[in-house]
Amino acid sequence: MITNNERIRIRRQMQRRIRDVVAERRRSRLLETPPEPSAEATTDQHLSTL
Repeated sequence: MITNNERIRIRRQMQRRIRDVVAERRRSRLLETPPEPSAEATTDQHLSTL
């Protein structure tokens, strides 16, 4: 039988692992693709040429 404290500890550990994996994937995705210009910057450039 799993005690309530063990259940809480396991849940926190799983949440921490998931958060770490998500952060790692976000970091690797940002490193492999250069950031695209925002829509506002593109719109401003377009309006300035009119």
